Amino acid sequence: MAQAFAVAAIVLLQCAPVAKFLGLLLCLLHAGWVLPRQILLTHPRAFTGLRYSAEGWQLWSPAKGWQAVQLRPDSLALPLIVVLRFRVCGEPWVRSLCVPRDAQAADVHRRLRVRLKFGRRRWAAAE
Repeated sequence: MAQAFAVAAIVLLQCAPVAKFLGLLLCLLHAGWVLPRQILLTHPRAFTGLRYSAEGWQLWSPAKGWQAVQLRPDSLALPLIVVLRFRVCGEPWVRSLCVPRDAQAADVHRRLRVRLKFGRRRWAAAE
């Protein structure tokens, strides 16, 4: 949705046609990057699984398998959606992952929300 607003803003912008073209090209490149990785989840590096074990929180991607992650305190657990903010071990930047309620069984989603809200070691770095 934000991409559509950006495209509309660029089209309505009063500037040189070359600047409009570059802006639209950047929007298309960004959409080509984001869609398979974060929306459609078809890219091999897209995270499609989440688990908690004795080793801590882990995310699954077909390219790299299970990867240890450290959840960030600004993660959000609501009844309709869980927004996980995490850092993959060995990487400096923080990423986000949305888990809607219908992506999991109701009791699994509830347990995830409870573990995020009340877990003792939920922000601990993976060993």
